[in-house]
Amino acid sequence: MRVETYFSHHGLAHNPFEAEEARHDPVFERLTDDSPGHPDFAKIFGQIDKPTTSVVFGEKGSGKTAIRLLIGRRIEAHNVDNPDRRMLMVAYDDLDLLIDRVVARGRSDGGSRRDQSEERLLESIRLEDHQDAILSIAVTQIVDAVVRAEQPVNRPGGSDDGSHQAPIEIPRRRIRKMPRRGRIDLAVLAALYDQPRSGLAHSRWSKLCSRLRLRRLPPMALLRIVAIGVTLAAAGLLIGGFLSGGIDAESTGGGAMWLIPAGSVLVALGVLLWATWCTRQLNLWRLVRKIRKQMPAVERSCAELRGMLLRMRRADLAGQPWPAGGVDSRNSRYELTSRLLGVLDSLGFIGILVLVDRVDEPTLVSGNADRMRRVVWPMLDNKFLQQNRVGVKLLLPIELRHMLLRETAQFFQEARLDKQNLIDRLVWSGSMLYDLCSARLRACRRAATDGGNAKGSLLDLFDQDVSRDLIVDALDSMQQPRDAFKFLYAVIQEHCRLVADDQPVYKIPRVTVETVRRHHSQRVQDFQRGLGPG
Repeated sequence: MRVETYFSHHGLAHNPFEAEEARHDPVFERLTDDSPGHPDFAKIFGQIDKPTTSVVFGEKGSGKTAIRLLIGRRIEAHNVDNPDRRMLMVAYDDLDLLIDRVVARGRSDGGSRRDQSEERLLESIRLEDHQDAILSIAVTQIVDAVVRAEQPVNRPGGSDDGSHQAPIEIPRRRIRKMPRRGRIDLAVLAALYDQPRSGLAHSRWSKLCSRLRLRRLPPMALLRIVAIGVTLAAAGLLIGGFLSGGIDAESTGGGAMWLIPAGSVLVALGVLLWATWCTRQLNLWRLVRKIRKQMPAVERSCAELRGMLLRMRRADLAGQPWPAGGVDSRNSRYELTSRLLGVLDSLGFIGILVLVDRVDEPTLVSGNADRMRRVVWPMLDNKFLQQNRVGVKLLLPIELRHMLLRETAQFFQEARLDKQNLIDRLVWSGSMLYDLCSARLRACRRAATDGGNAKGSLLDLFDQDVSRDLIVDALDSMQQPRDAFKFLYAVIQEHCRLVADDQPVYKIPRVTVETVRRHHSQRVQDFQRGLGPG
């Protein structure tokens, strides 16, 4: 019997158990917020107007990505209902760029040590690098919205994999009402962190300054113009004075000899102006080089950054918390985050929520637990995780939990995981998985009945000799949603394989359930022991 025939008989528009990844799961998109989920979700999510940190460990397939997507869905709904108290969501789920840039910088700076292992290079990832990457994502979203503010707004959905939210919108009136200090801070943050997907960063920064009404001639440019003018005037006076010395005094009366001392005074003034300009240029160049060296996570050349900062007033640049190394290097990131929060205040945002997921997927990590530890452990810092109005949701593989239990007392003192809403492990019972699978079944029936309130449960698919307790017990042995879906998918496939199309049977018998259960229970055990692909 064809599987489509079986689903059509039960009024299902789609296979409820076909998808194995939440990012590519059309059924997940149809589930409503009141559908059954993990009971720890409320603790993980917290209060949206008071973002908090959560550290979650879970097996592969336990629903970490689904939790991240559900958090994103809740944030978007909140932002629609509260346009003046929105939450900025930062999806920090693609660590490949950060790792590649930091490792590339380590190799280029290694000199004779370029043959050092990838583990040693990953060890060089700092908390500051994670902070820079997070600030880059947040600032880029804000700059996107400000630059786009005077254009008709499209409302496209997120990316194809569901990992990013739809582009945010900022009303033009909010941009016009921003205080000058906020506009300067946004321009500085954009110079440091904006990473446009296309086009040149410098031209986009110029457009941002135009939107922020910061297009005034800076003193550095004015000083250069004055220095050039004084130099040309001095050259003209000296040339005129020397030429007048060769003319007969009777014909000139010596009236032009004053040009030489006047030109000499202008030469001295010109030298002073040029020396001042060159000193400021040299100081700015040194600052830019230090910043570039300390920010490998952000793709910004020294020439680009210098060109942006040259267009700003010296007074506006004074007192900025530059990430230029030294004792205050880490504190500068916290200060920059604070200034970003000040900018967000003016634009109608109450905080930032950072979602960290898929830490096992970067190319140089590839599921290796020790490499994951090297990447993630710098973020387990109490000061970073407890920033005011910044919530960090760390959705981590279970392998890191095993490594966490082997850490020292000093590590736990610095991380203070007792304050981070720690979920030691995402555990699913058979009853929870039964309710979840029944909800997915109803979601597919709603789609088939044009949005009607479909009823029913998972038990509707099985014969009378299959009890609810049997199904719950079988799902309990699967342990995770992904494995539960694989089990039910295999049960349906096996039933359809054993039934002829001209003699259809639409209820799955007990013997099929037990046969598939034995096979999948062994598969789950082999996967947990590292003996099978899962």
